Amino acid sequence: MTAGIDISDLSTTVRPQDDLYRYANGPWLERTEIPADKAIYGAFHALLDTAEKNVRGIVEQTAADRHPEGTEARKIGDLYTSFMDEDTIERLGAGPIADQLELVASIKDLGGLVAALGALELQGVPGIFYYGVDIDAKKSDEYIVYMTQGGLSLPDESYYREDNFADVRTAYVAHLARMLDLAGLADATAAADRILALETRLAGGHWDRVRNRDVSATYNKVDRAGLEALTPGVDWSVWLTNAGVPESAFEQLVVRQPDYLTAAAEVLREVELEHWREWLSWRVVRNAAPLMSGAFVDENFSFYGKTLTGAPELRERWKRGVDVVENALGEAVGQLYVGEHFPPIAKARMVELVANLVEAYRQRIDALDWMGPETRQQALDKLGAFTPKIGYPDKWKDYSGLDVQADDLVGNVRRSVAVETARDLAKLGQPIDRTEWLMTPQTVNAYYNPRMNEIVFPAAILQPPFFDLEADDAVNYGAIGAVIGHEIGHGFDDQGSKYDGAGNLNDWWTDADRAAFEERTARLVAQYNALESTDAPGNKVNGELTLGENIGDLGGLSIGYVAYELSLDGGESPAPVDGLTAAQRFFLAWALGWSTKAREAEAIRRLAIDPHSPPEFRCNAVVRNIDAFHTAFGVSEDDDMWLSPKDRVKIW
Repeated sequence: MTAGIDISDLSTTVRPQDDLYRYANGPWLERTEIPADKAIYGAFHALLDTAEKNVRGIVEQTAADRHPEGTEARKIGDLYTSFMDEDTIERLGAGPIADQLELVASIKDLGGLVAALGALELQGVPGIFYYGVDIDAKKSDEYIVYMTQGGLSLPDESYYREDNFADVRTAYVAHLARMLDLAGLADATAAADRILALETRLAGGHWDRVRNRDVSATYNKVDRAGLEALTPGVDWSVWLTNAGVPESAFEQLVVRQPDYLTAAAEVLREVELEHWREWLSWRVVRNAAPLMSGAFVDENFSFYGKTLTGAPELRERWKRGVDVVENALGEAVGQLYVGEHFPPIAKARMVELVANLVEAYRQRIDALDWMGPETRQQALDKLGAFTPKIGYPDKWKDYSGLDVQADDLVGNVRRSVAVETARDLAKLGQPIDRTEWLMTPQTVNAYYNPRMNEIVFPAAILQPPFFDLEADDAVNYGAIGAVIGHEIGHGFDDQGSKYDGAGNLNDWWTDADRAAFEERTARLVAQYNALESTDAPGNKVNGELTLGENIGDLGGLSIGYVAYELSLDGGESPAPVDGLTAAQRFFLAWALGWSTKAREAEAIRRLAIDPHSPPEFRCNAVVRNIDAFHTAFGVSEDDDMWLSPKDRVKIW
């Protein structure tokens, strides 16, 4: 290993000029088997495994130490213990959901159904919509409730209508019957057919994922009277009371898909009550299945694991237990994780990298030939208002209100939902908490939050292959530098660019500049629409669904290269290392971060619902548009990676 690139693991049969992805990852792809408990595996997932093992060590040690009652450490230990206590869980069988199933069985009319939907929502059983508190996209100094479509148990509305998912629907009905039978519900086979029919009606009102990406179309503010007009027959006071939501929370809210709510209300009124009881019983069973006895866990995995993703084996129990702890007490675990696994020097280095990426964006925006001065100044103002968050929050969540019992797994999870719901609702009417993080420090990921105009990099992603304190700058800029650039780029993608520097939906573009921008993004859509997944032959990328992430990748890598050049501070590029120039190491670092293999079912699922392109295209399709890549590897018209300069898309 030299300077972060292991040249002995590069392909000797594939040229980078023909396929950068397989030049960098070919030997890895040939020798690597996807672990039996995974549907997809690669460099990113290996880092996830490392973080998961580190968290396991923390959680198991915390459980063994038996900290004082009421402390966060004790809650971590007791929650994990409650999940690992298989004897108690097996003895209880379906007992933990008996009260919820009784509630459903007691529904006598539409009002009772609405009341039950609210009560179960508070216990973590999702109904026909989702709701939550977020920053108002047009008043970014206020919180507001957002409501979005729901009610489906398959991954996406397309699974209910497209022919290529017919086999999945057949398997789903069989799964429904088995799960309902396990829970002791009558007429399970016929009920399964009726549940699919009900969900298919709900799916018919859903917006598809491309339409849902439109942040303007999905911003529809209504008052309480407007909500009631959208949903005739729904007694919202009943739902609010049972869901533990104050009436004041729904004085104004943003409905993301108004016509879905109208369609769902129609289904509520028209579908027989008995069919709704069957569906809601199913939702209860599905929600608790991973927490109950082995028969429920195995059947749940058989469909949601094997059928939908292709993974042949259930994840080990300790891994699932760690997930439960992280979902309920994520920042309590994160505080311990940071103390053990995030050196201060890593944060200091990231601060420097972020500063160089922001300066690189500033220079590129200044030099754009397609953007006029008015829009340019607004873009620079927005860039100047970016807030980076690195490693971990300055203020940690308080879990003092969460009651955890070492012998009550399902109860613990329910109480966690109630605590987080109360935490969410308490934001209404309060100043924006700009210290809040939407990911835990041990999460291997990063994000851009347009309503706070912030870029966030949890500690766990700041490790090889994305960030290596021992690697040279070319490698780090090609890896974590491009990730930083990607997240900044989301502020200027097709949807993020609709927000101004204060986090408000605000059209700061001139018509001419927006048209020039959309001409470029349309060309990018066309490029990706032509790409066919090698993990799922015959299935193509949806260029519109993936547009935002593709813009992020293209901008991130392009700007990452500019930032690397800035880091040289006018000096000469370093000498080649092991025959690789600095520019080549930069692009290889990007390629190595995307080494991935996926099972066919999972590849198909992701093509349907994931706004990210398949990893091989996050490598190859991006670099073909970048002049510096062609120069670095001497790509010519005779090479497969060649893209004519006139066809290269340059946005930022």
